[in-house]
Amino acid sequence: MFSKILIANRGEIACRIIRTARRLGIRTVAVYSDADRDAMHVALADEAVHVGPAAVSESYLSKEKIIAAAQRTGAQAIHPGYGFLSENADFAEAVEAASLAFIGPSSASIRAMGLKDAAKALMERAGVPVVPGYHGDRQEPPFLAERAAEIGFPVLIKARAGGGGKGMRRVDRPEDFAASLEAAKREAKSAFGDDAVLIEKYLVQPRHIEIQVFGDSHGNAVHLFERDCSLQRRHQKVIEEAPAPGMTAEMRSAMGEAAVRAARAIDYRGAGTVEFIADVSDGLSPDRFFFMEMNTRLQVEHPVTEAIAGVDLVEWQLRVASGEPLPKTQGELVINGWAFEARIYAEDPSRGFLPATGRLSHLRFPEGDVRIDAGVREGDGITSYYDPLIAKLTVHAADRPAALAKLTRALERTQAAGTITNLDFLIRLSRQPAFAAGHPDTGLIDREVEALTSLYQPDDAALAVAAIAEAGGFSRTDGADPWLSLGAWRLWGEASRPVVLHLEDGGRKNCRVTAKGKGLFGVAFDDRAIAVRLLAHDREGNQRVEIDGRQTSVGHVQAPAGMTLFLDGRTYHFHRPDPLDGGEESASGGDRLVAPMPGLIKIVRVREGDAVTRGQALIVMEAMKMELTLVAARDGVVESLHVGEGDQTSESAVLLSLRPEDSP
Repeated sequence: MFSKILIANRGEIACRIIRTARRLGIRTVAVYSDADRDAMHVALADEAVHVGPAAVSESYLSKEKIIAAAQRTGAQAIHPGYGFLSENADFAEAVEAASLAFIGPSSASIRAMGLKDAAKALMERAGVPVVPGYHGDRQEPPFLAERAAEIGFPVLIKARAGGGGKGMRRVDRPEDFAASLEAAKREAKSAFGDDAVLIEKYLVQPRHIEIQVFGDSHGNAVHLFERDCSLQRRHQKVIEEAPAPGMTAEMRSAMGEAAVRAARAIDYRGAGTVEFIADVSDGLSPDRFFFMEMNTRLQVEHPVTEAIAGVDLVEWQLRVASGEPLPKTQGELVINGWAFEARIYAEDPSRGFLPATGRLSHLRFPEGDVRIDAGVREGDGITSYYDPLIAKLTVHAADRPAALAKLTRALERTQAAGTITNLDFLIRLSRQPAFAAGHPDTGLIDREVEALTSLYQPDDAALAVAAIAEAGGFSRTDGADPWLSLGAWRLWGEASRPVVLHLEDGGRKNCRVTAKGKGLFGVAFDDRAIAVRLLAHDREGNQRVEIDGRQTSVGHVQAPAGMTLFLDGRTYHFHRPDPLDGGEESASGGDRLVAPMPGLIKIVRVREGDAVTRGQALIVMEAMKMELTLVAARDGVVESLHVGEGDQTSESAVLLSLRPEDSP
């Protein structure tokens, strides 16, 4: 076994690897960029080495700097985590050439599965079923359009390199193919340095089911059952579970054997995942699943497999990389219970899951039997440089209903403020009827997106509590004179104060808060009056309140820009306008097109003087590993352009200005 390893990654996965290494008595070396100098993974590691600026191309993707850091610190092996260099065959080769161990498969195995077209051809030869499509080398747009027509729409354009939904587009109509192909190729080139794509038949009612495989250098290979990853948006997984609902023993055996055949075909060593797409138009069937790709690394969602199989996959990686055989045979592996994992992101579901930035002024996870894999702490910033993942929350129980109820409850008790998150979306998704009944598919979120992402309107209880908090009533809850808790604003006359709440959707609510003594307040708005009594704090530090005779807990965080309220499993944001600010126009409205976050301007589709229509694509920018298309909020004429292709832009920067068509 190794005595010291270097982790060529950051964030959640680096922290997760460090914890297993520490349990095994292995010293760890972290690497960090300028942006990550004070990051959680740096603090957890025994040592840390600076490898460059915030840009990943100059830090976390620098093979030379990372190998030099390993040699400088005396590390014996490098663990790549996932993403970054984890599936880079040249890196694996360079690591071994430097007399270091690569904690992952051989460079030959990575290359065999690195390009999807070659991998599918290899899988066909190994007897693994593949999705019908074009997997060849010719890339001329007219030729690919002809192949798409032959396959039959809808089709899926997929980058042959990389993964994570980058360079992937669903196309439903022939007339949309050219634009989608251009966008997919551009995104693939940016993400992977390779713009080649393949075209596949898009299954209308598919499920994404993957098999965890593991091999060693002694010729052994096993599978550790399946994960269902069908709940996706933008081809990114959201909630994963293991085992897959509705899975039969016959289909599990067929998929497991196919996955092991795939691993043996490339002499696979270490942790890997064989991803299948299943046509469930007639239910799960062992003759209707198809190979999509193999990820030659540890997967983000590996905790659900660890939960049901009772293993530590990072420990297995370390043991196999050091030359040991697999810890268990196929016959010794059994499924125990059910597990779910939810990915908590800094993103705005109500704005198309736009990634968000900000400093986590408040971050609290539930106590008890819940696994949290996080790479950030309270006070850390979410920047535009890296993936906006905050944490993965994993639960395990005896069966699916119990595990799902546990997931919902754990998400309801999670609190984050300082940035917009997808917590409310995840809670609603966990309760979505089709998913709750065990019928997920990859199109479910798209079909239900409005119900899953619409902003919550605060109910009477939320408005009343928010008004008291905004008036300062939460600063004293010891049962003393509530006027002391309301600060120095008491004047002669009635013991009350007007409060204006600015809602997340841009609306406002006028309220009046009246102090009635002994922690009791009355809140009036519209034609209603709510009685609220402040009680003692609960064991998790939340404020206990009694609202019209019903007791519950509320968390609240104040910041100069506004207030975040956590009540009854929901998160509410109330803004506090700057009195010196003349108003702000968003990226989707008004006469100005504003950058929603820092990023790189990829394409400017208009020139000054061009007439545009509402919804027309104007600028494409890249931020947080995603392409964002910014559109016109109304008809008009481009009056002025403030950016060009290749420019870096800051959040809220004005990119272009419009004027009405009839203006001079």
